[in-house]
Amino acid sequence: MTEVVEKRKVRLATTSLAGCFGCHMSFLDIDERLFELIEHVEFDRSPLTDIKHCGTCDIGLIEGGVCNAENVHVLREFRSNCKVLIALGACAVNGGLPAQRNHLDLGQCLQEVYLTGSGLVNGQVPNDPELPLPLDKVRPIHEIVRIDYFIPGCPPSGDAIWKFLTDLLEGRTPRLGHPMLHFD
Repeated sequence: MTEVVEKRKVRLATTSLAGCFGCHMSFLDIDERLFELIEHVEFDRSPLTDIKHCGTCDIGLIEGGVCNAENVHVLREFRSNCKVLIALGACAVNGGLPAQRNHLDLGQCLQEVYLTGSGLVNGQVPNDPELPLPLDKVRPIHEIVRIDYFIPGCPPSGDAIWKFLTDLLEGRTPRLGHPMLHFD
């Protein structure tokens, strides 16, 4: 009699920092292949589970750049809890669209919006302890923590994410050929 040994599911977590959530939408664009993925992974922190803090995970997918102190905290927690961390999309890889503010002085921006501009709000820059402290620049995540893999794109396609994950789950070094890399 042969004993059937079930393979342990890989724990996968995802989160988003400063970005548009487009990479998570692309992740959902793997469509019906999500059912196949569920055969191999168990989701930890993710919009699919609504778990707020990352437990110990095998793989972490993180999208978005780092624009404030809360992003730094989330990113460091993610790195410490994920064996493999993957930067997903242009914002995570190089700061993306949020980094367009990097050529502007943050203090001047806040003054323009809250003190002198048409967005005048009570004549003061918000100073509530519940609001995360903004960083002077938006940073790609590899400037804060070590990243194992990068999946470029804005956003990367569902097919690219699927291929990357299945390569990784099957023990192959993930490789995305030119047709899978696009920035539209």
